[in-house]
Amino acid sequence: MACDYVKFNTGFEVVGSYLSPVGDAYKKAGLAPAQDRINMCELAVNNSANSLELDHWEAIQQEYQPTAIVLDHFEHHLNLIQGGVETVDGQRKPVRVGFLAGADLLDSMTTPGVWSEEDLNHILGDFPLFILERMGTDLGQTISQLARFKGTIHVISQLIQNDVSSTKVRLLRRQGMSIRYLVPDPVVSYIEKHGLYKPEVVS
Repeated sequence: MACDYVKFNTGFEVVGSYLSPVGDAYKKAGLAPAQDRINMCELAVNNSANSLELDHWEAIQQEYQPTAIVLDHFEHHLNLIQGGVETVDGQRKPVRVGFLAGADLLDSMTTPGVWSEEDLNHILGDFPLFILERMGTDLGQTISQLARFKGTIHVISQLIQNDVSSTKVRLLRRQGMSIRYLVPDPVVSYIEKHGLYKPEVVS
Protein backbone atom coordinates (compact mmCIF):
# COMPACT_ATOMS: atom_id res chain seq x y z
CA MET A 1 0.00 0.00 0.00
CA ALA A 2 2.73 2.46 0.96
CA CYS A 3 4.86 1.51 -2.05
CA ASP A 4 1.89 2.01 -4.38
CA TYR A 5 1.23 5.42 -2.86
CA VAL A 6 4.84 6.45 -3.43
CA LYS A 7 4.78 5.11 -6.99
CA PHE A 8 1.59 6.89 -8.05
CA ASN A 9 1.61 10.06 -5.93
CA THR A 10 5.21 11.21 -5.48
CA GLY A 11 8.40 11.67 -7.42
CA PHE A 12 10.20 9.11 -5.26
CA GLU A 13 11.14 5.54 -6.10
CA VAL A 14 11.23 2.95 -3.32
CA VAL A 15 14.57 1.12 -3.44
CA GLY A 16 14.40 -0.53 -0.02
CA SER A 17 12.43 -0.70 3.20
CA TYR A 18 13.37 -1.62 6.77
CA LEU A 19 11.73 -2.69 10.01
CA SER A 20 13.38 -1.10 13.03
CA PRO A 21 12.13 -2.55 16.35
CA VAL A 22 12.46 -0.32 19.38
CA GLY A 23 14.89 -1.34 22.13
CA ASP A 24 14.13 -2.54 25.66
CA ALA A 25 14.98 0.90 27.06
CA TYR A 26 11.73 2.22 25.55
CA LYS A 27 9.99 0.43 28.45
CA LYS A 28 6.52 0.37 26.91
CA ALA A 29 4.19 -1.83 28.95
CA GLY A 30 3.27 -5.11 27.28
CA LEU A 31 6.18 -5.32 24.84
CA ALA A 32 8.11 -8.57 24.51
CA PRO A 33 11.89 -8.44 25.06
CA ALA A 34 13.82 -6.85 22.19
CA GLN A 35 15.46 -10.14 21.17
CA ASP A 36 12.08 -11.80 20.76
CA ARG A 37 10.84 -8.87 18.67
CA ILE A 38 13.98 -9.05 16.53
CA ASN A 39 13.35 -12.77 16.00
CA MET A 40 9.71 -12.18 15.08
CA CYS A 41 10.64 -9.41 12.66
CA GLU A 42 13.18 -11.70 11.01
CA LEU A 43 10.49 -14.34 10.55
CA ALA A 44 8.12 -11.75 9.10
CA VAL A 45 10.77 -10.38 6.73
CA ASN A 46 11.70 -13.89 5.53
CA ASN A 47 7.99 -14.55 4.92
CA SER A 48 7.53 -11.34 2.93
CA ALA A 49 7.38 -11.21 -0.86
CA ASN A 50 8.55 -7.59 -0.79
CA SER A 51 12.09 -6.24 -0.47
CA LEU A 52 11.62 -5.73 3.26
CA GLU A 53 14.66 -5.93 5.52
CA LEU A 54 15.34 -5.82 9.25
CA ASP A 55 17.70 -3.34 10.87
CA HIS A 56 18.86 -4.38 14.38
CA TRP A 57 20.59 -1.16 15.41
CA GLU A 58 17.79 0.51 17.35
CA ALA A 59 16.73 -2.69 19.10
CA ILE A 60 20.18 -3.52 20.50
CA GLN A 61 20.99 -0.09 21.94
CA GLN A 62 21.25 0.02 25.74
CA GLU A 63 19.68 3.48 25.89
CA TYR A 64 16.44 4.65 24.31
CA GLN A 65 17.01 6.16 20.87
CA PRO A 66 14.62 8.96 19.85
CA THR A 67 13.13 8.69 16.37
CA ALA A 68 15.27 11.55 15.06
CA ILE A 69 18.44 9.66 16.05
CA VAL A 70 17.19 6.45 14.41
CA LEU A 71 16.50 8.29 11.15
CA ASP A 72 19.99 9.82 11.35
CA HIS A 73 21.35 6.28 11.76
CA PHE A 74 19.70 5.19 8.51
CA GLU A 75 20.92 8.32 6.73
CA HIS A 76 24.49 7.66 7.89
CA HIS A 77 24.44 3.92 7.19
CA LEU A 78 22.82 4.06 3.77
CA ASN A 79 24.59 7.09 2.34
CA LEU A 80 27.94 7.38 4.12
CA ILE A 81 28.75 3.73 4.82
CA GLN A 82 27.03 2.03 1.87
CA GLY A 83 27.54 4.96 -0.50
CA GLY A 84 23.90 5.29 -1.51
CA VAL A 85 22.29 3.16 -4.19
CA GLU A 86 23.70 1.97 -7.50
CA THR A 87 21.81 3.17 -10.56
CA VAL A 88 21.29 1.23 -13.79
CA ASP A 89 24.30 2.95 -15.37
CA GLY A 90 26.60 1.88 -12.54
CA GLN A 91 26.74 5.25 -10.81
CA ARG A 92 26.02 5.65 -7.10
CA LYS A 93 23.37 8.06 -5.93
CA PRO A 94 22.42 9.16 -2.38
CA VAL A 95 19.07 7.92 -1.12
CA ARG A 96 16.37 9.95 0.56
CA VAL A 97 15.36 8.32 3.83
CA GLY A 98 11.64 8.38 4.56
CA PHE A 99 9.62 7.40 7.62
CA LEU A 100 6.46 5.23 7.51
CA ALA A 101 4.21 5.27 10.59
CA GLY A 102 0.62 5.03 11.77
CA ALA A 103 -1.83 7.88 12.27
CA ASP A 104 -1.41 7.72 16.04
CA LEU A 105 2.21 8.82 15.71
CA LEU A 106 1.22 11.91 13.73
CA ASP A 107 -1.41 12.71 16.37
CA SER A 108 1.26 12.51 19.07
CA MET A 109 3.32 15.16 17.27
CA THR A 110 0.75 17.78 18.24
CA THR A 111 0.50 16.64 21.87
CA PRO A 112 2.44 19.00 24.17
CA GLY A 113 5.48 17.43 25.87
CA VAL A 114 5.69 14.29 23.71
CA TRP A 115 8.19 15.55 21.11
CA SER A 116 10.87 18.18 21.44
CA GLU A 117 10.62 21.09 19.01
CA GLU A 118 14.14 20.29 17.81
CA ASP A 119 13.24 16.69 16.95
CA LEU A 120 9.99 17.72 15.22
CA ASN A 121 11.81 20.27 13.08
CA HIS A 122 14.46 17.70 12.18
CA ILE A 123 12.09 14.82 11.41
CA LEU A 124 9.43 16.76 9.53
CA GLY A 125 11.88 19.17 7.95
CA ASP A 126 14.44 16.66 6.67
CA PHE A 127 12.58 13.38 6.11
CA PRO A 128 9.39 12.69 4.13
CA LEU A 129 6.80 11.26 6.53
CA PHE A 130 4.30 8.71 5.22
CA ILE A 131 1.29 8.18 7.47
CA LEU A 132 -1.02 5.18 7.15
CA GLU A 133 -4.59 6.28 7.68
CA ARG A 134 -6.34 4.42 10.50
CA MET A 135 -10.06 3.80 10.88
CA GLY A 136 -11.79 6.37 13.09
CA THR A 137 -8.91 8.84 12.95
CA ASP A 138 -9.48 12.34 11.55
CA LEU A 139 -6.10 13.75 10.62
CA GLY A 140 -7.40 17.06 9.29
CA GLN A 141 -6.95 19.00 12.51
CA THR A 142 -3.59 17.37 13.22
CA ILE A 143 -2.23 18.27 9.80
CA SER A 144 -3.50 21.83 10.13
CA GLN A 145 -1.45 22.19 13.33
CA LEU A 146 1.60 20.98 11.41
CA ALA A 147 0.84 23.10 8.34
CA ARG A 148 4.39 24.41 8.08
CA PHE A 149 5.48 20.85 7.24
CA LYS A 150 2.64 19.96 4.87
CA GLY A 151 5.07 19.47 2.01
CA THR A 152 6.74 16.53 3.76
CA ILE A 153 3.65 14.83 5.27
CA HIS A 154 1.96 12.26 3.04
CA VAL A 155 -1.28 10.61 4.22
CA ILE A 156 -1.89 7.17 2.70
CA SER A 157 -5.61 6.47 2.46
CA GLN A 158 -6.70 2.87 3.00
CA LEU A 159 -8.53 1.76 -0.13
CA ILE A 160 -9.37 -1.46 1.71
CA GLN A 161 -9.91 -0.81 5.41
CA ASN A 162 -7.49 -2.63 7.73
CA ASP A 163 -7.59 -1.86 11.44
CA VAL A 164 -4.90 -4.36 12.50
CA SER A 165 -2.30 -2.96 14.91
CA SER A 166 0.37 -4.52 17.13
CA THR A 167 -1.53 -3.30 20.20
CA LYS A 168 -4.69 -5.11 19.09
CA VAL A 169 -2.77 -8.28 18.22
CA ARG A 170 -1.23 -8.35 21.72
CA LEU A 171 -4.66 -7.71 23.26
CA LEU A 172 -6.28 -10.57 21.34
CA ARG A 173 -3.48 -12.91 22.41
CA ARG A 174 -3.86 -11.90 26.07
CA GLN A 175 -7.59 -12.58 25.85
CA GLY A 176 -6.87 -16.09 24.59
CA MET A 177 -8.16 -15.34 21.08
CA SER A 178 -6.63 -16.39 17.78
CA ILE A 179 -4.23 -14.05 15.95
CA ARG A 180 -3.83 -16.30 12.93
CA TYR A 181 -4.13 -14.45 9.61
CA LEU A 182 -3.32 -11.18 11.40
CA VAL A 183 0.43 -11.86 11.43
CA PRO A 184 2.49 -14.34 9.36
CA ASP A 185 2.14 -17.98 10.40
CA PRO A 186 5.82 -18.32 11.44
CA VAL A 187 5.33 -15.39 13.83
CA VAL A 188 2.19 -16.96 15.29
CA SER A 189 4.13 -20.18 15.88
CA TYR A 190 6.99 -18.27 17.52
CA ILE A 191 4.61 -16.43 19.87
CA GLU A 192 2.93 -19.68 20.88
CA LYS A 193 6.21 -21.58 21.28
CA HIS A 194 7.78 -18.92 23.51
CA GLY A 195 4.63 -18.09 25.46
CA LEU A 196 4.60 -14.42 24.52
CA TYR A 197 1.64 -12.19 25.39
CA LYS A 198 0.12 -14.97 27.49
CA PRO A 199 -3.59 -14.83 28.27
CA GLU A 200 -4.27 -13.02 31.53
CA VAL A 201 -5.14 -15.29 34.42
CA VAL A 202 -8.02 -13.99 36.55
CA SER A 203 -7.91 -15.31 40.12
